[in-house]
Amino acid sequence: MDEPLSGAGLRPQLTFFFPAFNEEENVESTVARAVSEIGPLVESLEVLIVDDGSTDRTPQLADALADADPRVRVLHQPNRGYGGALRAGFEHAAGELICFSDGDLQFDLSEMSLLLERLRATDRPVDGVIGYRKRRRDPVHRIFIAKTYNAIVSLLFGLRVRDIDCAMKLFRREIFAGLPLDAEGPFLSAELLIKLRARGVRMAQVGVTHFPRAAGTNTGASFGKILRTLGDIGRLRWALWFDRRQALGPRPAPGPAEGG
Repeated sequence: MDEPLSGAGLRPQLTFFFPAFNEEENVESTVARAVSEIGPLVESLEVLIVDDGSTDRTPQLADALADADPRVRVLHQPNRGYGGALRAGFEHAAGELICFSDGDLQFDLSEMSLLLERLRATDRPVDGVIGYRKRRRDPVHRIFIAKTYNAIVSLLFGLRVRDIDCAMKLFRREIFAGLPLDAEGPFLSAELLIKLRARGVRMAQVGVTHFPRAAGTNTGASFGKILRTLGDIGRLRWALWFDRRQALGPRPAPGPAEGG
């Protein structure tokens, strides 16, 4: 992770990033909320917009936001899909802490305070905090797909997580050292958690609020993406059985005794 640093060569305390694919209706509000709601929680903030090959006005709006505020940065890339956008965010985030959400305004960004509070707790130290939607406000068919997906991943990988794809996650920067991430599609969130657990990274879970999507179009849960995800599941399961060291990458130095 050799991305540019902020200010006089110092990293911001926290990078908040979000994928943006054709989010012209939401990108300005998401950045404004990140600055106003997450900014006061940390000493220094970077907001990174990952423009994933948008074909609407998202790239122009994002560039204007970056021109107007030095805390905002934009990464433009060809469309790689949701997982590819997340990978780019992790790779280019400059902060000592890295968190992300979606750019569709379905999460209360002020609740990043809950994740930060848990990460800073010293009685049960962790290196990552992942949210789970206390009440998922999505169409019934998407909730059914999500529950089925969670069950499959739990069965195949032993991942005990309440809400794998909840887009409220916070990590210490160092947990990404040497961590290979391969999925370009929706499986990236699960791949990340599976590999972190396998490497012994300590994580906690906190409940967050979820809202119905108010603007823009949800592009998830298509038949093609489901097939792609099934392929990614099979490849990772095979790799962890037969090439585990390569799949997990070099392990980071051990930290204090696990908690949380």
